[in-house]
Amino acid sequence: MFKNLTVYRMGDGFAATLAQMEQALAALPFQPCGPTQMQSEGWLPPRGQPHAPLVESIAGHRLMRYRIETKRVPGAVVKRELQARCAQIEATEGRQPGRREQRDLKEAIVQELLPMAFAQSVDVQVWMDMGTGRIAFDSTTTKRVDAVVTALVRALDGLRVEPLQTILSPAAAMAGWLGAEAADWPTHFAPGRDVELKGDGDSPAVVRFTRHVLDTEDMRRHLAQGKRPTKLALDWDGRVAFVLTDSAQLRRLAFQDGVFEDNDAGEADGFDTDAAIATGELSALIGDLIAALGGEAPR
Repeated sequence: MFKNLTVYRMGDGFAATLAQMEQALAALPFQPCGPTQMQSEGWLPPRGQPHAPLVESIAGHRLMRYRIETKRVPGAVVKRELQARCAQIEATEGRQPGRREQRDLKEAIVQELLPMAFAQSVDVQVWMDMGTGRIAFDSTTTKRVDAVVTALVRALDGLRVEPLQTILSPAAAMAGWLGAEAADWPTHFAPGRDVELKGDGDSPAVVRFTRHVLDTEDMRRHLAQGKRPTKLALDWDGRVAFVLTDSAQLRRLAFQDGVFEDNDAGEADGFDTDAAIATGELSALIGDLIAALGGEAPR
């Protein structure tokens, strides 16, 4: 259900009911791009079924799904067509089109070719943890997350989305863990087998260990040379594996065997069960991670 997470804090005072949220999101349902439309955005049922609710409430968590669809005409195609039209103008009129005319020609070419362009879409799952006041997005692409945050804040009166700040920065915490013995690692967490270390300067040295046992002395040597961890694979209680980044994002989330039980109750119940398990596990993981980072900074 979730592959990556960018986690924020919901500002105090948000108290919209489920019905109010449903009505607000219904004002911006997703519609596919029109023939000459380059981008379209909007809300879809998180359950994936037509005419299902746009907001699902499961075990104290609210789930939504936002789709961003784009159509792009390849730049090389536009450039080739522009050159051909400029050559035709020069041959028939004996002049070279100026910059402004070339810009207008380029825009016209794009509009003409857009109906033939393929549309590509990406969905971002939105998860509101009402019990903890956290909100998470299933993406680590800044531009994509910003677009969903903007749409959500505009739709829901009283909602504020704030960065989740911890006492220790992830980079500082990861450096401390990598230089520590196994017994001194934070409770609930164990090292995985991937790490990325980056040096300082304009052209920093980058060292990556992939599927490699992380030797403490090796890590200490790199840290002593001024390198700092930017990504670190972690295991949480043997239940969820993930990669923590220096910007506090959780990437490559993978639930371990046994976390999800087979469910033969049907598609609708299967969604509810999977959502309840996933959000419950990840809510506890994020809480333990915040504690390992020294707790939340005062707001």
